[in-house]
Amino acid sequence: MTQPADVSPLATPLLGSRKALAETYDVALLDLDGVCFAGDARIEHAAEGVNGARARGMSLSFVTNNASRAPQAVIDKLARNDIEGHPSEVFSAAMDGAAILAERVPAGSPVYVIGGAGLREAVADAGLTVVDSAADHPAAVIQGWDPSVDWAMMSEGVYAINDGAIFVATNTDATLPTERGFALGNGSLVVAVAHASGVEPIAGGKPFPGIYERALARSGGTNPLAVGDRLNTDQVGARAAGIPGLHVLTGVSTARDVLTAPVEERPSYLHTDLRGLIEPHPEPERVLCDQAIWWRVGSTRVRIDAGLLDWHGRGVLAQAPTEVPVTISLDAYRGLACAVWEYADAHDGDTSRLTIPPIHVVAD
Repeated sequence: MTQPADVSPLATPLLGSRKALAETYDVALLDLDGVCFAGDARIEHAAEGVNGARARGMSLSFVTNNASRAPQAVIDKLARNDIEGHPSEVFSAAMDGAAILAERVPAGSPVYVIGGAGLREAVADAGLTVVDSAADHPAAVIQGWDPSVDWAMMSEGVYAINDGAIFVATNTDATLPTERGFALGNGSLVVAVAHASGVEPIAGGKPFPGIYERALARSGGTNPLAVGDRLNTDQVGARAAGIPGLHVLTGVSTARDVLTAPVEERPSYLHTDLRGLIEPHPEPERVLCDQAIWWRVGSTRVRIDAGLLDWHGRGVLAQAPTEVPVTISLDAYRGLACAVWEYADAHDGDTSRLTIPPIHVVAD
């Protein structure tokens, strides 16, 4: 991917953009759960960010590891959260898994589905034949999360795999964010089928780059931005596909997770929520001030001093016990990410000597 002229080139993976990201990139590859909504709960500023990006001319592709919902069901759920969308803008792990199958078995081949209506529809749309039993000798088994998945359905899949069927998983997320917390995700159920059959699946979805590449091709965009809440899926997949990522704090990965992230999980942009699509992002600068090296973002500067995080020279973070939450500004959070990542890279990725408390980031 070529870097837009409005994006600052820096050694740190954190970038700046003088314009709103919706004006810098032509398409957003948006995660759903934990980004646009959280189970049946609304996420503050999600509609403002998504609809605002569309109004600025940005194309949208809703890219989700949730294989249970057909495209229209996704759009209906977005509408209940006041987010505009169209079925053609949805690309799910079900669709990604079906594409993987279509590359490996002949058209019309029988496929046993461990999943729900969304996955069955995706398999049929890929030109394959959905069957209901291992007795039909399916050429493949595909597994995706759905609340209907139970012991009988998974066992039928094991029978088919043991009979020689190819095994594909739409994704391997261990958990699924809901309004009550984190529930079992597809990956946790896939492990059971793999353990019983002795066969590891061919996995689609995030964090593999294919789902982003297929979604981008479907969207028609050329200069994409990936948006997600989970570092080890959304951001890893985006980096593997060569796509810059915006991380938001409305789902799985916390601000402290971001600060301690290994290289392959580090986002290109940081915000608390989807307002990050419709706002500029100040350029991080590495500066010499008071005979010390600081990272400056906007009017805020931060550094690491003797293993402690120092914000604006006031030592606020340095004074906090490790598990006492600290509230900081969005720009301080961005600066800390640059400082901690630089420290980690200089210490072979080891941040264990740093005192990093839980961090509450305030965007206003």
